[in-house]
Amino acid sequence: MAGVNCKSIERLGHHRVVPAEPTPGGSLRLSWLDRYPTQMALIESLHVFRAVSGKGVGDGGDDGGVDVAVGPARSIERALARALVHYYPLAGRLGFADSGEVRVECGNAGVWFTEAEAGFSLEDVDYLEYPMMVSKDELLPPTPAGEDERELVLLVQVTTFACGGFVVGFRFSHAVADGPGAAQFMAAVGEFARGAESLAVEPVWGREAIPDPATAVIGSLPDPAGARRLEYLAVDISADYIDHFKNQYNAAHVGGARCSAFEVLIAKAWQSRTRAAGFEPDSTVHLCFAMNARPLLHASLPRGGAGFYGNCYYIMRVSAPAGKVSGSSVNDVVRIIKDGKRRMPSEFARWAAGETVAGDPYQITADYRTLLVSDWTRLGFAEVDYGWGPPAHVVPLTNLDYIATCILVRPWAHKPGARLITQCVTPDRVAAFHHGLLDMN
Repeated sequence: MAGVNCKSIERLGHHRVVPAEPTPGGSLRLSWLDRYPTQMALIESLHVFRAVSGKGVGDGGDDGGVDVAVGPARSIERALARALVHYYPLAGRLGFADSGEVRVECGNAGVWFTEAEAGFSLEDVDYLEYPMMVSKDELLPPTPAGEDERELVLLVQVTTFACGGFVVGFRFSHAVADGPGAAQFMAAVGEFARGAESLAVEPVWGREAIPDPATAVIGSLPDPAGARRLEYLAVDISADYIDHFKNQYNAAHVGGARCSAFEVLIAKAWQSRTRAAGFEPDSTVHLCFAMNARPLLHASLPRGGAGFYGNCYYIMRVSAPAGKVSGSSVNDVVRIIKDGKRRMPSEFARWAAGETVAGDPYQITADYRTLLVSDWTRLGFAEVDYGWGPPAHVVPLTNLDYIATCILVRPWAHKPGARLITQCVTPDRVAAFHHGLLDMN
């Protein structure tokens, strides 16, 4: 819809949502990883839910425990208050001591909740497909006056559209939860919104189980000085494309290991980017990807990690000459990635034990030769259901356009394949990157 007027998105007000029942007070210690500088930010995302027949705004009736008469905003707000009884640290604030230590102060300060209405339909704005016809700032909850943004843990905005669909905008402190942890909390809100009396998985704090190596050095935030501005690109990948490369790899490894869709897509993205950027063949290029460390801390985490929602991941780095990444087959690039994944348990164990590893594994860099990859397909966001079904799609938002990133997300609901959201090459190289990514030869 050309010329959509963003001013027709009206915020109806915002207020603090506190736990529906009394919860413990005091302060809670964050882990070494929680306190890492790159975690001291609010991670932003938009979750787009299509209208469901019989569940429009103001419709009456009840379906599966969902009181649709109150609409999605009120239903989610009520469920949020109930979920915060179990996740009460999210209703607190981050406290910064003079010593530099950061803790969560559990004083029930509350989660800021904003309700908004749009005077147009989701179809009018192409369901927030890129390029978005609505500014993300209209759909994300604002920081209220008088609040220190550094201290906030969670803000939520629910925007209801004229069609009956809605968008949930989250701003979530990475210091308190990683991706799986944030999705676990959203799923808990969904359970209560759908009428559950209890949670399928009770959350646990358990931050003392996260390694705190004496030799670990906390790095600094990436320096944007001299960094290049990188262009956003979202690409839908078909299931046939994924199967083509998976079958190639599997045929070459009869009786051996199989490769995943993640490995195929990231190998293709890394190779296409390396070619498009035109790096010198003998220069070293790097691929960094976060891996869930919960299975490696199974014995240390409460309940084997079930319900743990704090940061628990390790960033693996694989490196190779640009000429090798560019000139090899996709199978060979997949093998480079697999070799890195196989090293992860032993490398993480050495780091956790305080042994020397090459550099700071958690350091994020603005070096153009480094591509940072995230896999959102397994986090759980695509399965969150507030009573209107799972989201049509999830839109992760990045605030640092000088960090080369590639995020793998689910495509539209019930659509096979995958979606790559990238911001990894300069504007003049986007066409070459896109062409290379789609090339199946």
